[in-house]
Amino acid sequence: MPLTLRTRPLRHRRAAALLASAVSVALLGASAPPAPLGLGDRLFPYLGNPGYDVASYDLSLTYSGSNSKPLQAVTTIDAVTTADLDRINFDFAHGKVESVEVDGRPAGYASAGEDLVVTPDQPLRQGSWTRITVKHTSDPVPAKDQDGGWVRTTDGLAMANQADAAHLVFPCNDHPSDKAMFTFHVTAPDAYRVVANGLPTESVRTGGRTTWTYRTQHPMATELAQVSIGRSAVLHRKGPHGLPVRDVVPSADARKLEPWLAKTPDQIAWLEGKVGPFPFETYGVLMAQAATGFELETQTLSLFEKNLFTEPAYPKWYIESIMVHELSHQWFGDSVSPRVWSDVWLNEGHATWYEELYADEKGHHPMIDRMKAAYGQSDAWRAAGGPPARPKAPAPGQKISIFRPNIYDGAALALYALRQEIGRPAFERLERIWVQRHKDGDATTADFVRLASAVAGRDLTGFFDAWLYGRKTPPMPGHPDWKQVPAKQPRKARK
Repeated sequence: MPLTLRTRPLRHRRAAALLASAVSVALLGASAPPAPLGLGDRLFPYLGNPGYDVASYDLSLTYSGSNSKPLQAVTTIDAVTTADLDRINFDFAHGKVESVEVDGRPAGYASAGEDLVVTPDQPLRQGSWTRITVKHTSDPVPAKDQDGGWVRTTDGLAMANQADAAHLVFPCNDHPSDKAMFTFHVTAPDAYRVVANGLPTESVRTGGRTTWTYRTQHPMATELAQVSIGRSAVLHRKGPHGLPVRDVVPSADARKLEPWLAKTPDQIAWLEGKVGPFPFETYGVLMAQAATGFELETQTLSLFEKNLFTEPAYPKWYIESIMVHELSHQWFGDSVSPRVWSDVWLNEGHATWYEELYADEKGHHPMIDRMKAAYGQSDAWRAAGGPPARPKAPAPGQKISIFRPNIYDGAALALYALRQEIGRPAFERLERIWVQRHKDGDATTADFVRLASAVAGRDLTGFFDAWLYGRKTPPMPGHPDWKQVPAKQPRKARK
């Protein structure tokens, strides 16, 4: 998500400190009142739930043809327990639950905060596989003080679940440390086209409706789920090495938008030259007729406002660099997800880095100019939003407000400092190893520091502590003349 300028078993290796307090709460007896839990994430303490690891989600959604009416839905979750559980909590906050089954047997359920608390008819033992099936509605009309989830477009729906809004759409373990495989079955009137993450497996037409099925071939964080329902054209082309590329655009605009869509294969090839093979089974651009204020890196199908491509005020090089920003996230943020939300600089800093590098190499807008300008603002960004790897908590009622300049240009500035410190060859080697080593998993800032130190052949802990956690911006290696730009003082009003 650019700052708006306008499967391994038990793969998640969650930090022990994050879970220590949460797991102890998860094992309360069924006689205690239902209570919301959480993984203790510093930025979103009640996001996610302890005691299990989701392997797969199967979502069935039925769309009536009106994006102001709730969708009928069934969510099936296959998980393995990591503790003995009398209850199991899921994140779910914006729909009506009609029934719950655990391993085919009716189960009790109750709401607690933004959790759905499920009580099976017998306890779940550690290390056992379980299937939870929830029949519910999914409401596309936002509730008060709730950001994200369904996005209503002029002709249907799309999703924008970052950072913690997937549970406004379906019951889930809504934290990026618990990635899982996804299957989508979406039924809509025949006039609509449905596209979701992954590849299509079938479409079945019955009585004026079509059910579309899509499956991912790689695990995915809940915040990256995408379902597009609209009167859309789906345009197909080939990317590098035969990669299937499919784009979703309003049917009436397909011809006008084609010149932008045609750029994607070359952009993928450019990024593969920087960091290695594209990490997923397909890619494409979803151009939605909606005013979101942002673009979003939903896995294999990035969400864009259509107006980004039709507004004449945006220069060509800028639009292309934003396309590359979201494409970069397929490696940084999607394939390699943040273990906790404080690690989000690893997503946005890298996507901003490649956005700027593309603008430098393809658009003739020198990266060094933007880096110098960012350096001048960096102290102010840190004061307002915290240092890159310790962002301040979101403002009340504004959960996406963690996406501040400090984790975009501020984090890219830290990567520039790293390249200055260890040299271009070592930096480029680090980038390739990073995305390969953590592919389809999650990782932390500490993991990045350790790998960078190993690649550089020396301990970089002190360097990273200053650049990622310091209240003030350190001197830029190789540019001792770079200075902070004093904040402008407000002009006094005339009396």
